[in-house]
Formats: sequence, structure tokens, C-alpha cells
Amino acid sequence: MRQFEFIRPQSVEQAIAVHATAHTTPQNAAMRVGEGVYLAGGTTLLDLVKLDVMRPARVIDIHRLGMNSIDRLPDGRLRIGALVTNTTLAYDPAVMRDYPVLSQALLSGASTALRNKATTAGNVMQRVRCGYFRDGVSPCNKREPGSGCAAIGGHHRSLHAVLGGSAQCIAAHPSDMCVAMAAIGATVHVQGAAGERDIAFADFHLLPGDTPWREHALANDEIITHVTLDAPLANARGGYLKRRDRASYQFALASCAVILSLDGGTVREARVALGGVATKPWRAIQAEQVLRGASLSPASADVWRRAADAALTGAHDYGQNGYKIALCQQAIVRNLTRLAAGGTV
Repeated sequence: MRQFEFIRPQSVEQAIAVHATAHTTPQNAAMRVGEGVYLAGGTTLLDLVKLDVMRPARVIDIHRLGMNSIDRLPDGRLRIGALVTNTTLAYDPAVMRDYPVLSQALLSGASTALRNKATTAGNVMQRVRCGYFRDGVSPCNKREPGSGCAAIGGHHRSLHAVLGGSAQCIAAHPSDMCVAMAAIGATVHVQGAAGERDIAFADFHLLPGDTPWREHALANDEIITHVTLDAPLANARGGYLKRRDRASYQFALASCAVILSLDGGTVREARVALGGVATKPWRAIQAEQVLRGASLSPASADVWRRAADAALTGAHDYGQNGYKIALCQQAIVRNLTRLAAGGTV
């Protein structure tokens, strides 16, 4: 039995101060040994503590600190509190009307019970589902820096990436919500001992490189307070398509979020993001370039295929997960085909 201190602060400022008094030694940084951790929905944290993957000395309960409103800003952007639950966000009228791709992504993830507990900030901070990371004994550079990556030469069929990996880690980012936010465009707002700062969503999640235990750009003393979505594109259609082994409560093998802004029958602006195939929510800029200026009609199927090919530029498979490249390309083509027909996925 591992002991830890449980604290329920009365304000965000108090939570930050309490968190700052618990420190992690460099050699134990990946396992969060000896540090304070924030508890909101707990849908990932509690699992990892029970599995002994995380060993916090201090658990700071923040779920009563507010930060749970959804507000439209004067410039058209949508501000989402860190503690807004996935269910609340998915069914918010403004999200369903202006960001349907986000609502669809949220509803494709997990179970109703988990969505009722999981929070926006917790989903942004969600950790990987690689079995070698979670088993507590296999070589894993995320959990024990320098130990190696068992997944590269081991079982990596479903939860591992073909984009953004390195010799140190190939674990795929698990979030559906984050894929939609990558397509929409967003800003993560954080607060720490030194004050507040904003982090572009595209810069928040880090590629593994040589430091796979560094998963995000959040400083050790900072907390996410809210996420702001970019203003919706004018005259847009969007859809989220997820491919998985079974339809119920399963992480993506490959997924794509597509948003098309139309000028008549022509694509004026395109946003494409991929999930299940990359080590972070993956914005497919090259696919977007192919789609801009294209006619949105079933006759443009060759354009959809070229965009799908471009989206997986640089993809590298490790053997068992090679099928993900074609699967993701097929998902992109189907998503675009449905949007061209005037429907959603």
C-alpha cells in the first residue's frame, strides 16, 4: 500500500501553491514519483495509480473549483472551462451547431459513464494506452527513461503510431477530442506560480523524439484553466470518422476529423487532423493543401485520394501496424465522400 496526501484546495491559486511544494526528482520524472498531481474526473489518473505507473505523493482534488462553463466570446471563439465534462461539451448547443466534428468525436470515445466524469483538461492531458507503458515491468522510455521501447520489437498492432514516432517511443495518442480540436484550431490557457500564459493547441502535445516522457508543454507548476476554440469557419461542413476493432468503447485504429469551408461548390479552406496513427493529434497540412480550391462533388474522388495519400506523407510502419496507413487513407476518402454528398459521417 502506497501512502499519499489528499488535499482539497479552495481556489486555483491555492491548488497551484500546494502543487508546487511537491517535487519530482529528475530520475523519477516519468513516473511522477514524489510529485503532486491534480485530480478532476480521474478517468486516467486513477487507473495509472492503481497500476503503479504513477506514484504521486500528493493528490490535489480540483473538481470543485469551478472552471466548468462554456462561453461564447465576442470574437466568435468558444471558451471551454477545464472541468467541463465530455458529455456536457458534446451536447452543448453551440458545439453541436458550430463544431459538430467535436461533438461527434466526443461521442465516439469511451462509454457514457466515463464521458460523464472525464473533463476537457483531463482529455487534453490523457496519457497513452500502450500496454508496455501500463504493465509496469516492460522496457518503456515513457515510464523509465533509458530503458528502451518494447513496443518497437513487440506487439504494436493497434495502439501504436505510424506518424511522429522515434526510436524511443511509438505509442499513439489516444484522444478523440484532441483530434477534433487539432482540426478546429484552439488555444490552451494555463496558470502557474509565474502567472498566466497561452499555448497554441498545435504546440501543446510534444513528439517523443529523445525525451518521450515529456508529453506536453505544460510546466510542472502549471494547471490548465480553459481551452478556447478558434471561431468556426464560415459555411462549413465537418465530420469525424473513427475506425476501431469494435464499435463499443474502443480506441481508434485510425480516425480523421475533416472540416471544409465552402464558397459555392468550391473548397475555400480545409482542415484535416488524424488520430490513432500518430504520437500526437496530427494536423495533416499537406492534405489540406490538396483540398483547397477543389470542387466539392462526387466527381472529385481522385482529389480525395490524393489528399489521403498526402495526409500520410512520411508514415513509417513497424510491421504489425502497417495496415493503419491504408486504413487511415480509406477513412479520409470516405469522410470526404460523405461530406461531398452533403451529409455528415
